[in-house]
Amino acid sequence: MDNPSRRASWRGQLTARGVIIGCIGCVIITASSAYTALKLGALPWPIVFAAIVSLFFLKLLGNASLNEANVTHTIMSAGAMVAGGLAFTIPGAWMLGYVGEVGFAQTLFVALAGTGLGLVATAIIHRHFIVDTDLEFPMGASAAQTLRATEAGGKTGRRLFASMGLAGAYAVLRDALGAIPTMLAALPIPGVSFGIYNSPMMLSVGFLVGGVAVTWWFAGALLANFGIVVAGGAVGLWGVDAAQGVVRSLGMGLMMGAGLAVVAKDIVPQLAGIVRGMRDASDDAAGAERSLATGSVRTDAGTFAVIAAAIVVLMCMGLGLPPVVSIVVVLLAFVTTAMSAQSCGQTGIDPMEIFGLIVLLLVSTFSQVREVQLFFIAGVVAVACGLAGDVMNDFKAGSILGTDPRAQWLGQAIGGALGAVVSAGVMMALVEAYGPDAFGLGREFVSAQASVVATMVTGIPSVPAFVIGLAAGIALYWAGLPAMMLGLGVYLPFYMSFTATLGAALKWVIDRVRAARTAGLPEGERAARDADAQEAGVVIASGMLGGESIVGVILAMVSVIAGLAA
Repeated sequence: MDNPSRRASWRGQLTARGVIIGCIGCVIITASSAYTALKLGALPWPIVFAAIVSLFFLKLLGNASLNEANVTHTIMSAGAMVAGGLAFTIPGAWMLGYVGEVGFAQTLFVALAGTGLGLVATAIIHRHFIVDTDLEFPMGASAAQTLRATEAGGKTGRRLFASMGLAGAYAVLRDALGAIPTMLAALPIPGVSFGIYNSPMMLSVGFLVGGVAVTWWFAGALLANFGIVVAGGAVGLWGVDAAQGVVRSLGMGLMMGAGLAVVAKDIVPQLAGIVRGMRDASDDAAGAERSLATGSVRTDAGTFAVIAAAIVVLMCMGLGLPPVVSIVVVLLAFVTTAMSAQSCGQTGIDPMEIFGLIVLLLVSTFSQVREVQLFFIAGVVAVACGLAGDVMNDFKAGSILGTDPRAQWLGQAIGGALGAVVSAGVMMALVEAYGPDAFGLGREFVSAQASVVATMVTGIPSVPAFVIGLAAGIALYWAGLPAMMLGLGVYLPFYMSFTATLGAALKWVIDRVRAARTAGLPEGERAARDADAQEAGVVIASGMLGGESIVGVILAMVSVIAGLAA
């Protein structure tokens, strides 16, 4: 039975005024995110920006709790990742001439199917990634720190907002004014994007993640770029283009293998525990955090099954996919959302288009679906994984602040559904205004990720490398090693991995210096100083990360206004 006191608790966090504020912000952020993803080939996380805006407007209307603000910003930020999933995949179909077959209805169906899958998957994996494991989820933690500092002020607030201001100003100088370069120390190495990404956000990700995870991340980058591309080319194994195909295939295989292993090793064995947590949810905060349930296991399982079945029907009738293919896409989406959660939890990066590509390529190996339908498949999975990354970050913030995850999940459902409509509308407005020839590398809307999807619809560049990566990913994860991090390092551009590694190295140096300075102090004083320094490091890094993401959203909004005015 549902407990009245707990019901009152989560309904007090999901308020009418919060829904209104969240929906208004969702429309604005979703539109700007769609434009930015197409124009720049990048999409900054809007979570911290949404958190500050939510708390600000709630306080204007009277007393507001951090939990109410947390749920409100959950609604506000959800549509951005839906827009990203569409923008990173669907324009590839336009590039290949399928404009007449990819209209508003098809784009909306893709967005709605992906949103539904993302919501069901995150309800199932919530317990494992938020309660049972201790992943960083740096963007979620940053949002929680921001809300606390905004309300509490004091030393923590000064640290956070000073670092946010510095990072924001730096991003303005770099992205808006062009006063500082985006890349530093770039070297012309064929096939390798060598350099340092001039980004406080990327340095902060490495600082917050740190340790073993970043070491494996960088090892993957070295293997791919200087092992396969440079060394392999030097001994005549392959040219640059072939080497990059091997790298992409190996990286996708590693991440796919790690994702399968996460499900097989960690998710499936804990299904019984998830069900018990749904059944035994209690009134206390721990009980609320364990479960997203309404109180009836049968009701929850039935609800999820109905949603999944509706998505299969939507893909069959709305997108023309065969029933077997639709069912396979739904099942694989659960695997890739787990991969997305793992990636976001460890790195703050959600390579949603990669997961869409993985499923697209797997489906193309056993089915004869049309090329345009492969883009639909990639779009559904990318939206699901994008929303999953946003949901899990929001759950992390809620875990820190004590927010009821059911209120957050319902907020994501509201924001995701609204974002699906808005993002599909913006995409259609842009293609109708500028034409399909405006999308692609060197065009008005660079659509970098969608360009990659368009080039890979014919199949995996190197099947042997993919199979090797798949087997290695499963084996490494089963051995307790961070296979996902290795795969990310293999797949991502070298400059991103290198910059994150510099952030982790900075943390290591600071920790060593602090340890040396406090070595002679009494144990109690040393412990207090270490704790304060650790907190300061997390807060400052969170501020740097949040400041750049906030400016990214603001600049996106300016771009939308300027684009409409033009």
